[in-house]
Amino acid sequence: MTLLLTLDDGSIQRKLAEAVDLARAAVLEDAGAEQVGAHVGVDREDAVSASHLFEATVTGYRGWRWSVTVALAGEDEPITVSEVVLIPGPDARVAPAWVPWDRRVQAGDLGVGDIFPVEKDDPRLAPAYLESDDPAVEAVAKEIGLGRVHVLSRHGRLDAAARWHSGEFGPRSDMARSAPDVCGSCGFFVPLAGSLSAAFGACTNDISPADGHVVDVEYGCGAHSEIEVEVTSSVPVAELVYDDSLMDFEPAPETLAEAPDPEPAEATVVDESEAPVAEAPETAEVQPEVEPEAAEPVAETADEAQVEAESASEH
Repeated sequence: MTLLLTLDDGSIQRKLAEAVDLARAAVLEDAGAEQVGAHVGVDREDAVSASHLFEATVTGYRGWRWSVTVALAGEDEPITVSEVVLIPGPDARVAPAWVPWDRRVQAGDLGVGDIFPVEKDDPRLAPAYLESDDPAVEAVAKEIGLGRVHVLSRHGRLDAAARWHSGEFGPRSDMARSAPDVCGSCGFFVPLAGSLSAAFGACTNDISPADGHVVDVEYGCGAHSEIEVEVTSSVPVAELVYDDSLMDFEPAPETLAEAPDPEPAEATVVDESEAPVAEAPETAEVQPEVEPEAAEPVAETADEAQVEAESASEH
């Protein structure tokens, strides 16, 4: 056997893989031709054995396979059949893993009217008359006497702390990772009493998803009491804004240089009787009016008109 394990060059596994007919004959002898299907593969068990797999056509065992294990004791020895068994395949429907009866009740299974007694020696509980390592428990025991029959032991507190820390309201939850701050600094956080007060408390914010639940001090949500949100417009607005309804801009026209206004002349009193009579002008031929190509506007002031009138009266 040592020689096979140390000096095998692959010939033993080839011989085992080629023993399909031997494996089929073994399973047909055990199950019958109507329950054996096609050959679907070979699984190596160790250096001197392998298992041939055949489809099982057994009623009620859909997806199962026949497994025939063959072995080779030596190079000059014949291949032999070790066992024939029916095993589930990758798509087989199998029963769930076995769970002891005292562990089958999980969190959330307890309903209205259900009763679930604890074990007699539950490590999470300790007799109330024993001295506790929690000062808060000792203070309560001295105040009210024996009180409860059992109190939470150190193991029970550590077990609850580990469960709460890794639970829905712990620091590793999705809500806590996206929160702006932690519960330890929130005004709605009420710490627990005793040794658990350093790490856990109750949430009293009705908006929070953890309202009424025990939360870790490192848990957090979007309803933290110290959050301040700046309420501004979501549309960006420029600092300088022009209101077109109040201001109208037009380009400035090119203006001619204006001449300075002449000084006003002194008014002269003229006697109309001495003034010469102006002769009527000769009648001139009327020419058709032709519009100038570009008429330049001439602006006369009231002072210029008065000067011209005085000049005409002198002559």
